[in-house]
Amino acid sequence: MGALVKDRNTPARNGDQFVYGVAGSTKIYAGSLVCVNASGFAVPGSVATTLKAVGRADEQVDNTAVTDGAKTIAVRKGVFNFANAGDVTIAHLETNIYINDDQTVSSVSTGKSVAGKCVAVDSDGVWIEI
Repeated sequence: MGALVKDRNTPARNGDQFVYGVAGSTKIYAGSLVCVNASGFAVPGSVATTLKAVGRADEQVDNTAVTDGAKTIAVRKGVFNFANAGDVTIAHLETNIYINDDQTVSSVSTGKSVAGKCVAVDSDGVWIEI
């Protein structure tokens, strides 16, 4: 396609909510950390090096009895509070934080995928920008 020669109505999104197909044999709970696997299907956060964090689940979806993509899930990007594995401190501000499970994050990267960037740490947990 060449350069524009007239105005174009370019579609836009707010960029904070997306819908993903859920991996087969998978249940994702509302409020959980959601990732996509190597095939591009949504899965709950877990210890693995091949996951890509995409946001927080806006709903619960049970795709345990069907195949990849048979059901979809609404996922929101933003800044969310997840449980601290006990090793994230304010020294980790503005650094990558890693996935322990669908509700817990850690500063330890070994064998784990990135959850997002740490933007705050408080008594409630770790605030992650995804």
